[in-house]
Amino acid sequence: MNKKALVVEDDGNIAELLRLYLEKDGFAVYRAADGGEGLEMFRSFAPDIVLLDIMLPVMDGWSILREIRKISKTPVIMLTAKGESADKVSGLEMGADDYVTKPFDVKELIARIHAVMRRSDDGDIELSNSKKLEFDRLTVNLDSYELIVDERRVDTPPKELELLFHLASSPNRVFTRNQLLDEVWGFDYFGDSRTVDVHIKRLREKLEGVSEKWCLKTVWGVGYKFEVL
Repeated sequence: MNKKALVVEDDGNIAELLRLYLEKDGFAVYRAADGGEGLEMFRSFAPDIVLLDIMLPVMDGWSILREIRKISKTPVIMLTAKGESADKVSGLEMGADDYVTKPFDVKELIARIHAVMRRSDDGDIELSNSKKLEFDRLTVNLDSYELIVDERRVDTPPKELELLFHLASSPNRVFTRNQLLDEVWGFDYFGDSRTVDVHIKRLREKLEGVSEKWCLKTVWGVGYKFEVL
């Protein structure tokens, strides 16, 4: 059965270009021209990947992404004409899996789509086994996608939780930013190291001062590690 792609894009030329390439790559492609229609279509047929423009009529891409993340971990790649860092940070913090600035190379975009979907498929396989880590006043549970800090559930975007789990699964091991991009995001060579920095910053805000027995530590010039003291 073909994978299903939802393209939420109000520019007809871009949407048609994406349709042609995605169908050639074996996807069944659905297109919505505004945000309201896009969210309705997402809920009605559960696509395997979403290509989501930010500037849309009716409902913008940020709002759609926020609603999607309330009910699903489906991979979402943001498409936008804006290239400012603030837009990228917003998308990543809200749970986007990748971010592509227009104009983009369609073949590179297809490669990014395969990267995020591969990571998603691998995650589905891995979740067949119990994935729960416990430390002093901290529980990271990928079975239920919950972060428990000092006996309280803390709302955490899926990618932040996956990053913390990945680090905490190998206590005291140092990971470079590129390793984390490849192993957590599956970006291969398309990742931006700022992606990792943003997620680490957000995790630290949630975990700061919780315990003296562990910490998220920066290893200057190398990367990050979950240090158990």
